[in-house]
Amino acid sequence: MVAARNPADGKAGSWSPDRQDIIWIDCNPQAGREVRDVHPFLVLSPRPFNEKTSLVIGLPMTTADYNSDNPFAVAVGKAAGRKTGQTSYVLCHQPKSFDWRLRKARAHPLGVMSDVFFVQVCERLNQIIQVG
Repeated sequence: MVAARNPADGKAGSWSPDRQDIIWIDCNPQAGREVRDVHPFLVLSPRPFNEKTSLVIGLPMTTADYNSDNPFAVAVGKAAGRKTGQTSYVLCHQPKSFDWRLRKARAHPLGVMSDVFFVQVCERLNQIIQVG
């Protein structure tokens, strides 16, 4: 799941999320079936956009087993930390925009999603929203 680039590279305090980074972000408040609480989040928007707007556009990630047959979830490997061994899913049907600064987003230990999985996620998302 992880590529070589580290989203936390650079000087302390200068970090900002970049496309393909996996970050921690607080998804609250939420409603209905939206992801809630702090979750890994796959960043789709590029760093210059994220820095200028304080927003990050991306997709939440989860290890919830019921996503194994969800046609809108992409399995991207095994989780780490307290969820070690569980399958991680990117929820392509829940694109979100968050103020990453106010929500105190931070780099996730998984780092950066590999190109192979990122392409799969983008293809699935495009099946839903048909941007190109």
